[in-house]
Amino acid sequence: MTTQAPPAQTQRYEGPVPLPQQESDFYWEKCKQHELWLRYCNHCNNAYFYPRDICPLCFSRKTTWVKASGKGDVYTYAIVHQIPRPNYKGPLPFVIALVKLAEGPIFPTNIVGVEPDPKKLKVGMPVEVVFEDITDTISLPKFRPASG
Repeated sequence: MTTQAPPAQTQRYEGPVPLPQQESDFYWEKCKQHELWLRYCNHCNNAYFYPRDICPLCFSRKTTWVKASGKGDVYTYAIVHQIPRPNYKGPLPFVIALVKLAEGPIFPTNIVGVEPDPKKLKVGMPVEVVFEDITDTISLPKFRPASG
């Protein structure tokens, strides 16, 4: 996945906008429908992320798409307090994280819906996917603390 800077006049989102590639088009179409899908290797029986046609674990091309539960646990996180780049106009602080999905892959994301405070965030904390519509065609999966 490559990224490009968003047009400032048409979006409130201030981060880089993913540029879908042929291998990831299905993934982005499903994200726009607020569904999280992963690639699954039928040879080694593992789900993986980033979506690509070749399994990064065994290099098999016997892969398919599977719908993820959208549930996981915080694997690690960081609270960003300083402007990450000169033209950033988004909120500070914010939380970046790696979430270990119930299906196995570790997923890079943001944690939302909770104060960016180490007293409120914990490694191992259960989270669930939510989507932020950033353009007419791109929705970003983010995670919030799991409800009950």
